[in-house]
Amino acid sequence: MIYSIIPIECISVLSFQRRFPDFSYIIQNGRLTDFLDCVIISHFHLDHCGALPYMSEMVGYDGPIYMTHPTKAICPILLEDFRKITVDKKGETNFFTSQMIKDCMKKVIPLNLHQTVQVDDELEIKAYYAGHVLGAAMVHIKVGSESVVYTGDYNMTPDRHLGAAWIDKCRPDILISESTYATTIRDSKRCRERDFLKKVHESIERGGKVLIPVFALGRAQELCILLETFWERMNLKAPIYFSTGLTEKANHYYKLFITWTNQKIRKTFVQRNMFEFKHIKAFDRSYADNPGPMVVFATPGMLHAGQSLQIFKKWAGNEKNMVIMPGYCVQGTIGHKILNGQRKLEMEGRATLDVKLQVEYMSFSAHADAKGIMQLIRMAEPRNMLLVHGEAVKMEFLKGKIEQEFSIDCYMPANGETASVTTNPSVPVDISLSLLKREMALGGPLPDPKKPRTMHGTLIMKENSLKLVSSEQALKELGLNEHQLRFTCRVQLQDTHSDSDTLHRIYTHLKSVLKGYTIQHLPDGTVMVESIVIKVSSSAEDSNTKVILLSWSYQDEDLGSFLSTLLKKGLPSGL
Repeated sequence: MIYSIIPIECISVLSFQRRFPDFSYIIQNGRLTDFLDCVIISHFHLDHCGALPYMSEMVGYDGPIYMTHPTKAICPILLEDFRKITVDKKGETNFFTSQMIKDCMKKVIPLNLHQTVQVDDELEIKAYYAGHVLGAAMVHIKVGSESVVYTGDYNMTPDRHLGAAWIDKCRPDILISESTYATTIRDSKRCRERDFLKKVHESIERGGKVLIPVFALGRAQELCILLETFWERMNLKAPIYFSTGLTEKANHYYKLFITWTNQKIRKTFVQRNMFEFKHIKAFDRSYADNPGPMVVFATPGMLHAGQSLQIFKKWAGNEKNMVIMPGYCVQGTIGHKILNGQRKLEMEGRATLDVKLQVEYMSFSAHADAKGIMQLIRMAEPRNMLLVHGEAVKMEFLKGKIEQEFSIDCYMPANGETASVTTNPSVPVDISLSLLKREMALGGPLPDPKKPRTMHGTLIMKENSLKLVSSEQALKELGLNEHQLRFTCRVQLQDTHSDSDTLHRIYTHLKSVLKGYTIQHLPDGTVMVESIVIKVSSSAEDSNTKVILLSWSYQDEDLGSFLSTLLKKGLPSGL
């Protein structure tokens, strides 16, 4: 590709080595604007947009930033929350300010689904629905005849509030796909939901408290709808709480962008808003010490900071309690440690925490599993595959499966590594309608994009575009005179008949072999098949050796070659 595009993949929250990506891979000195044509943000999760203000306002980028309308609305709120936690609470320096977030968002150009956006004369982008979270999009990036699809995070399975990801058969040169669950094939969603409800209900019945760490938007709404419906059906009285303010914010955005939800929610929205919960109330931190059972949704989802970690510390020592991890946890987080069976945790200040509560992992993640990734490849039909956003060992396994099943090259470069991909650019050529009609009249198969087909014509270039036309049309358009070019071929065969009888036998033979062709026996002693002329004469040395002369124009080259091969085999004895 001749353009520099960055779909931001910056682990800005959970990276323990560095806070922001190392942009020196792109530029050593100066501003990024000089090296990039545009930036694309796939969705609002901080591991995809968390470094955006740092990049645009601190490193320096003034070009266009593309994201969908829901992402543009939600992104600044999550970025501001991120800034507050990092700067106001933890006291970190060298971080972006509230004003920088506002200045950064002024550079954003919203994308509509299936809208082709012309970034400049050659570069165009098009967004497709990705599921995953509200506003998530995959992007098809095209320059000339070469293209890349960047998926961001996506989900091929529809759920209670979002639809499944979809893309047309765009056949990109490279499909860049996330691979979070590269080796996982999830069981049925209905079974998972039933198991989840059973575990929550059992814990509540024995007087325990259930903590469900979630991120603010996405799986949180999915599980809230599930529990709200279950509480209504079972007439349960135990309270359900959600982190303060997030339900109101989420409800506002789902109302605003209802067209991004699934069909069921869109249909019932007028009668009942699925995001107005009767049983789920706002959480106050003092409630964590209340006696009796309760369910609490708290952020963030990996137990690495914030309210979810504070509640976990309070409840970890009681074996009646339970924590249900509904999504992926990055290595090094408390969530990752307890899921791997760690029962003694070293906290801040070298204090240790004994984990006695029940730990359950139930994947309600909105990432595609291995089956979903393979499904997307079948859908898009890429020429090459590139895996990102996953764990090396699992990606290696999926890479082998992709190469085996689809017979395409699959790459999984490490951070900072360059992957060189060879492409075979195709040159678009228009075909004149008259030439296409003539080809169809010859009785050939219907055009099929998967099966290459030879077309005979004249290739002309006009105003930087190529067109294949008939020779007659080319001569007319270019104002040239026609010159006839004919091919000749001599075939010898043994025949005791006179020249005229031999010619008549050839005529009879061709009539029986060539159905649907115009074959004429002319008075001047020739046979014509379309433009092909056939004459017979005896050899000067031997009258039984006949010399057959074939002559044809270039349009009938294939037919002429066929006839010469046919006559070399001789004539049937019964003629």
